[in-house]
Amino acid sequence: MGSVHTSTGGRRRRVLFFPLPYQGHLNPMFQLAGILHSRGFAVTIFHTHFNALDASLHPAYDFVPVPDGCPPADTPGTLQVTLERVLAVNRACEAPFRERLAALLEQQREDDVVACLVADAHLLTLLGVARGLGVPTLVLRTGSAAGFRCFTAFPMLCDKGYQPAQESRLDAPVTELLPYRVRDLLSTTAAGHAVMSEAISRMVTAAATSSGLILNTFDALEAAELAALRRDLAVPVFDVGPLHKLSPAAANSMLRQDHGCLDWLDTQAPASVLYVSFGSLASLSAADLVEIAWGIANSGLPFLWVLRPGLVRGAPASQDPPPLPDGFDAATRGRGVVVSWAPQEEVLAHPAVGGFWTHCGWNSTLEGVCAGVPMLCRPFFGDQMGNARYVDHVWRTGVTIDGELQRGKVEAAISTLMGAGEPGAGMRRRALELKNSAAASIGEAGSSCLNVDKLVSHIMGL
Repeated sequence: MGSVHTSTGGRRRRVLFFPLPYQGHLNPMFQLAGILHSRGFAVTIFHTHFNALDASLHPAYDFVPVPDGCPPADTPGTLQVTLERVLAVNRACEAPFRERLAALLEQQREDDVVACLVADAHLLTLLGVARGLGVPTLVLRTGSAAGFRCFTAFPMLCDKGYQPAQESRLDAPVTELLPYRVRDLLSTTAAGHAVMSEAISRMVTAAATSSGLILNTFDALEAAELAALRRDLAVPVFDVGPLHKLSPAAANSMLRQDHGCLDWLDTQAPASVLYVSFGSLASLSAADLVEIAWGIANSGLPFLWVLRPGLVRGAPASQDPPPLPDGFDAATRGRGVVVSWAPQEEVLAHPAVGGFWTHCGWNSTLEGVCAGVPMLCRPFFGDQMGNARYVDHVWRTGVTIDGELQRGKVEAAISTLMGAGEPGAGMRRRALELKNSAAASIGEAGSSCLNVDKLVSHIMGL
């Protein structure tokens, strides 16, 4: 990798980036920026005031703030709340982004020329602004190829009655998009169907009207899904993941990471610890927290549990950590650590970690795949249900906890995942195979490395 030149005639090419301001979208965008910067491109990051970035962490990049008029988030993350904020960001940023982009284009030098804008798939309005000013655009979708394939098929899903879903059909197979069931699709209820339809339509339009779609995945993981997208979309598709393994860029954590947990992991036996984290947006009821806590306690296993502020609905967002049930500390003393946020990539790579209880956001899912760690899946919303379906039904590297959370069910699922016999041993074998496939994709002549070369050449030709 690295044979494609990014300057011509003494002119350096500059790539502009505009991430969606959420943790799961910021990290892949910055990782992609790191890859392209390492290939010789100059980098400018446009960003909102909502979840504003720390520019001092990236001294090699230029940063341009774009006013968004959005108040701080004060409600737990639900799909509808998140999508409504995404649409609001598009509307609020349109005029100030146009002004700032126009100013940047006027100031560009002959030896530093803008090549394109790479924006999140959710930012259709801002992609349109860039094209209106003559800037070519590329779209980064931070989810799976399978998930985006569902988006392109959304009109069909509505025509055939899969969407909006009926309670009685949640377990029905989506025969046109196996292995999905109706419950695994992005929208599963009539409530919020309109905003869901708008968000999906906008993402597909963003990709279809751009100069290419970039995906954080790799061919060996989603070969059939990538082939389907290349067949259905009239633009190039670049699978350049896993970005966190290819990129020299550091993660942009919006929460302070507790690295002390790594010292504790150093004291634990290999593959003995269950790591539990539900991401940066999902929320639990207080009752679910109690059942999870006692399921973990009753498993008897060592654990590292991320309890971030705002995780429990109804609890003050400043409460750190959310309170655990009486008796939990005594029942688990000496075999567990609770932190408010963890350096996840380092945790998953640690030899002491033997299982990952995850919400199945795509970044977490891909990080689990790359670490070769089997997963206990409890999806909450969005594309998480579909990701969990692939973990337990296609790759068979984990198990999903469906339905109401009960401590007995939690304990049994943990035992299945972490147990020495089957099916846990089979999950571990398959997880290691996927880890090796991910490593091969970013090795010399690996599929993702070759696709980075193709992406660089594509950008130079825009």
